[in-house]
Amino acid sequence: MGGKLYRGQAGLPFSSSLRIYEPLEAFPPEQQRQLVADGDRIGSRAAVENAELQASLGRITRSGGDPFPTGRTDLVRMTRVPGGRHAAPGPGQEEAAPDAGRLLYCPSQLVIRAGLAANALMDGVHGPLADLLIPVSQRDKHQQRIDRINAGDDAKRVHTRASTWGIPFSWFSLFAESDRKEVVESDGHIQTVRVWTPLTEALERARFAVAHLALAAPDLDMLDDLTQLTEWLELFHVQSMVELDYGAVADKVYPDESPMDVRLGIECLAEGDMTGAAAAYRRLASRWIPIRQLARAS
Repeated sequence: MGGKLYRGQAGLPFSSSLRIYEPLEAFPPEQQRQLVADGDRIGSRAAVENAELQASLGRITRSGGDPFPTGRTDLVRMTRVPGGRHAAPGPGQEEAAPDAGRLLYCPSQLVIRAGLAANALMDGVHGPLADLLIPVSQRDKHQQRIDRINAGDDAKRVHTRASTWGIPFSWFSLFAESDRKEVVESDGHIQTVRVWTPLTEALERARFAVAHLALAAPDLDMLDDLTQLTEWLELFHVQSMVELDYGAVADKVYPDESPMDVRLGIECLAEGDMTGAAAAYRRLASRWIPIRQLARAS
């Protein structure tokens, strides 16, 4: 399944995601039941990725010109927080089995995310071209879907942020070299790399970066990005996990030291070490600018 998924992505833009996985109790009761049902229905992570890709390709070729997801069959990703062991056994008792940990859930929320993406696209496109890309009638129809979701009891928090043709440097500030990683490979290629960190750790790192950049480089665009990221993280349950999913771009950049370079760059700026900050930026640029240039390649 995994190999088919990434062979099917050939020729598509590199897409990376930043996701929040929350415990079940963070969701309203009705959504809790739906998340469990969707998780049981789809199953493995590879199956979720494949289903989402196939659905997106299907929308492109759908008759009637509606490119938006309907939300009738939303998807959910799950991850398990590693557990420790139960309490030590008493006299005459067997040693307890390792704790399997607890499941956390990240709903795809495709309807809301598609609406946000369309709005962002329309902000930069006007006139006849905008209507050609996404007709007004289709945008209005999709807004009705969004309104129905917002009128219900579903969580309003958007759990996923996506980026094409590269990963924003601000995302790397949430992670460290020691964080848990999964490298997914097939046929000699890296399909993706996923990195996880607890929400509390990500928030602490984000606030550290914001505080130091506000003093050392208040005009840096990354400061605005980090401020928005911090406000976003604060919306979620304290026992959540944050996942950086590189996507297919991982095959071009991994092993990747970007989290370390971002951290060192911020620390150097805070210490007034412009030479060190410039060196960290050069390492980042040499790694990611060629990826971003692919967006303009024919």
